[in-house]
Amino acid sequence: MISSSTATETRPALRGLYALTDAALQAPEQLAERVSLAIDGGATLIQYRDKSDDARARLQQARTLAALCRARGVLFIVNDDVALAAGCDAHGVHLGRTDMELRAARRLLGSEALIGVSCYNDLSLARAAAAGGADYLAFGRFFPSRTKPAALQADPELLRQARRELSRPLAAIGGISADNAGQLIAAGADMLAVVHSVFGATDIRAAATAISARFRY
Repeated sequence: MISSSTATETRPALRGLYALTDAALQAPEQLAERVSLAIDGGATLIQYRDKSDDARARLQQARTLAALCRARGVLFIVNDDVALAAGCDAHGVHLGRTDMELRAARRLLGSEALIGVSCYNDLSLARAAAAGGADYLAFGRFFPSRTKPAALQADPELLRQARRELSRPLAAIGGISADNAGQLIAAGADMLAVVHSVFGATDIRAAATAISARFRY
């Protein structure tokens, strides 16, 4: 269950750069500093994404990042793991096709938790997730992705159709950079979920700033 202190705090809108961590891109002791740099560059949401089986280390990292994000006024989301999201007092969780069912996650995390759902390139999944109470809907990949090179291909027209039909905030993911971000925002993306173009960059703050700036054009 998301704690009452997290539930009642003032939250930013679901819009802007949504930076996703990747355990392969830095040593564990560098993670908090690198996330802080992404926030310096304008990231409004951070997602903790770590597929390792070291539950203790993951909980420690997630708690550190949750505290950092609350102190910096940005949203903190845990990828896939509902129990971890509850255990670190995250703002919420992001669910994929093989993760816990949306309604079950809502029961465990409470009504104030933010729950995002991956809809890939399938508008019918988005309709079902919206009807089930998802707080935001994620589509992609839109461009070649180093994180998930075999992910299903989505087209910007999908965002336009989702924007016309659904009232939930929309996230786009997959190979997004400052060079291609504008076309997805123009198509209706409220959030751009980015891994390598932020945390794989030599200058994380500058990379985050360049993508965040696309929301001001």
